[in-house]
Amino acid sequence: MHYDVFNGDADGILSLVQLRLAEPKDAVLVTGVKRDIVLLKNVKAAVGDTVQVLDISMEKNLPALKDLLANGIPISYIDHHRTGDIPDSPLLAVHIDLAPDTCTALIVNKLLNGQFQQWAIAAAFGDNMVTAANQLAAVEHLNEDDIVFLQELGTLVNYNGYGSSIEDLHISPDTLFHQLVMYRSPLELRENPSSPFYKLQAAYQADMANLEALSPVHDDHTLIMYQLPDAPWAKRVSGVMGNALANDNPDKAVAVVTNNADGTLMISLRAPINNRQGAGDICSQFATGGGRAAAAGINSLPSDKLSDFSHSVISFYRKD
Repeated sequence: MHYDVFNGDADGILSLVQLRLAEPKDAVLVTGVKRDIVLLKNVKAAVGDTVQVLDISMEKNLPALKDLLANGIPISYIDHHRTGDIPDSPLLAVHIDLAPDTCTALIVNKLLNGQFQQWAIAAAFGDNMVTAANQLAAVEHLNEDDIVFLQELGTLVNYNGYGSSIEDLHISPDTLFHQLVMYRSPLELRENPSSPFYKLQAAYQADMANLEALSPVHDDHTLIMYQLPDAPWAKRVSGVMGNALANDNPDKAVAVVTNNADGTLMISLRAPINNRQGAGDICSQFATGGGRAAAAGINSLPSDKLSDFSHSVISFYRKD
C-alpha cells in the first residue's frame, strides 16, 4: 500500500498533482485543512508500504516520522518548512529547501525537470511566490491571459484549504486532488464549465464581498492587522486576504486574526515581502504556533496574548 500525505492548500495539492501525473499510483490519501499539518500520525503503514510526504513541517511530525522509520517504512519527504533534527535513516529520502522564495511545488517541479511546470506555476501563485511564478511563466512563454488564469486558479485552490474543519471547505482536499489530476494542464480547466475552478470562483467572490465593511485593528509603518469574526467565510478568506495585504504593503508585516469558537484566536502572519524572514520564529514563540520564514501562524492564541503577539511582530520588524 502507498500513502500520499499532503497539506490541503494549493502547494500541497498541486505538488501531488504533478507527482501523480508523472507517476500514477493507487494511494491512500492523508490530508486535511491547511492548518492541519500533524498528519503523519494518521498513517497506519505496515512493512512493505511506502509513504510520500508533501508540504507539511517535518518538525511538527517528527515523533510519527521516527516511528514509521523504526518500523521499516520507506518515506520520501518534500517540503519547505522547518525541519527540526532530520532523522538519519537510509529509509528517508529528503528534498527540503528552506529558502523563503520557494515552495514545495517548485521543489517537485525541479525534481520532475519541469514536466508539469504549469501546475507548479499555479501552486507558486497560490503560495504567493509571485516572482518565482512569473519567472516560470516566462520560461513557458505563457501569454497574459494564461498567466492571469493560473494566478486565479492557484489563489482559489489555496483559498479552499482554509477552515476549522473539512466541513468549512467547499471541496475537501482529497476530492479536489482527484478532480484536478484529471487535467494534464491546468489551463484545460478554463475550457470546462463544470470544472472545480468555476465552483471555487463563485464561492470566493461571495466570501470576499464580506470584507468590504472591515477596517484594520492596527496599522502603522511596521504591521497591518485585521481581525475577522468566527464564521466559515472568514476562515476561508484569511489566507488569500493575508497574501493580498502583503502584496499591497510590501514593507509591512501582515497579520490576519480570526476568532475561534472557543474564544481563542487563529493567527496568520506574513513577513514583509521585502524582508521575508522571521515569521516562523515569531509564531513559534507561542503554543500551537509555527511555520516558515516568510509565512507562519498560530492555531489557538489566548485572546489576552494578542498584544504580546503584536509587540513581538513590531519589535522584530521595526526599523529604528
